Amino acid sequence: MKCPRCRRGPMFTQPSPWKLRQLLKMPEKCPECGQPFELEVGFWYGTGYVSYALSFALSAATFVAWWVLIGMSTEDHRFFWWLAFNSVFLVVLQPWLMRLSRVVYLYFFVKYDSDYKKTSVKKFDYESESYFRPKGEGDPDAPPRA
Repeated sequence: MKCPRCRRGPMFTQPSPWKLRQLLKMPEKCPECGQPFELEVGFWYGTGYVSYALSFALSAATFVAWWVLIGMSTEDHRFFWWLAFNSVFLVVLQPWLMRLSRVVYLYFFVKYDSDYKKTSVKKFDYESESYFRPKGEGDPDAPPRA
């Protein structure tokens, strides 16, 4: 769970995903290379799709493992035992899956740069910082305030 650009700086301030109060706390930028982690306003909404895909893949893997090792049948409730096991498994892994989905999602947009010290960081056209700044503050195109 390191920065995708330099693969050195940590993406999360708390290394353990099971400290739930600090689960998704991230620095604004990578401490090593300065890559901003939130590329635009609402950037992390897309992680829901990644988290769904990861949860589905884990569920499919546990289903296949259960089927091979134990077998599936509705007559003796083995299918329902798998369903209960899978539900508990996903709830326990949810903090880790949430973090992993953020890492995977950011890796889609920011590629590894072995020469990160000499190149500029990846940015979108629309930056998060300018969204919350009032017109005229640091905006060269805005008319001067009276």
